[in-house]
Amino acid sequence: MMRRGSPDEELMTALYTEHYGILLNFITRYVHDRHRAEDLVQETLLRAWRHIDHLDPHPGRTRSYLLTIARNVVTNNWRAEQRRPRLVTDDVAVESAPTGDNVDQMVEGWLVAEALERLSDDHRAVVQAMYYDGQSVADAARQLSVPEGTVKSRAYYAVRALRQAFEEMGVLR
Repeated sequence: MMRRGSPDEELMTALYTEHYGILLNFITRYVHDRHRAEDLVQETLLRAWRHIDHLDPHPGRTRSYLLTIARNVVTNNWRAEQRRPRLVTDDVAVESAPTGDNVDQMVEGWLVAEALERLSDDHRAVVQAMYYDGQSVADAARQLSVPEGTVKSRAYYAVRALRQAFEEMGVLR
């Protein structure tokens, strides 16, 4: 195989023609999925093309170089597969896995309850009516027997007080 001064389609075609079968057989020994093995052969030839200036025109050395690249590609593929989580199909194992706990929800609930305790009774009543019970300003005003403007004002100052309480508790910055 004659090597030209620059990477060239004819050289890659010759590499593919001469070494594809050998590379596929080599990689198939380690990767038992035929399609994955073909992908790894393509990756090997792509890496060889990227470093075509390292190719030695002597056929034995070219094959050795390609097999070295193939070994590295197979090793990298194996390492990548080891990092990926595996899908568990065993129903018994899936059922015996611990379920998620609700610690985060409990802590959030405690923090909100603690912050609400820091509000005045009037502000807490408005927050309860509007944000927990989902009442409109008019409904909250009727329930609390205060004007609508007072409900709006108390809601505004209650939210500000809650923000300050969360900042003091270290929840917000």
